Amino acid sequence: MTYVKVNKTSDMVGIKESKAYMYDVVGAIYEVRKEMGVGLNESCYQEALEMQLQEIGVSYKREMAFNPYFHGKKMKASFRLDFLCKNNIIVECKAVSELNENHRAQLFNYMHLLKYRYGILVNFAPKYFEIERYLYDEDTDEILNMYGNPISADE
Repeated sequence: MTYVKVNKTSDMVGIKESKAYMYDVVGAIYEVRKEMGVGLNESCYQEALEMQLQEIGVSYKREMAFNPYFHGKKMKASFRLDFLCKNNIIVECKAVSELNENHRAQLFNYMHLLKYRYGILVNFAPKYFEIERYLYDEDTDEILNMYGNPISADE
């Protein structure tokens, strides 16, 4: 089994356990896509995902605003997560022709700024929808794929 350190206390979280932890959120995403189909706008998919999360009883916050810190001081600049599920899974929703490095960078920056372990990037719009899951290792300050490998700047 592959293990990854993902927090300050050096707890080891297995990849298999991480996938299991995100399973119901990922399932909700699949259910939305299955019922809503392709080509809708992002806000439509977000509303459907919110309804699905409520239906299955997953805790979440939608459009959660946060302010980053610089040198320990809270900045006026703010960002909004599409969803924060289970208090530590960031879900970023897109409805674009294909995901690109800017979409991934957005999710990775949120994970880094907030120090949240789990991130899901989903693109509902294309014919073959895209869903990507990531882990944040606070000890190494790296984003990892679901195989436990660090994401390089080129990915």
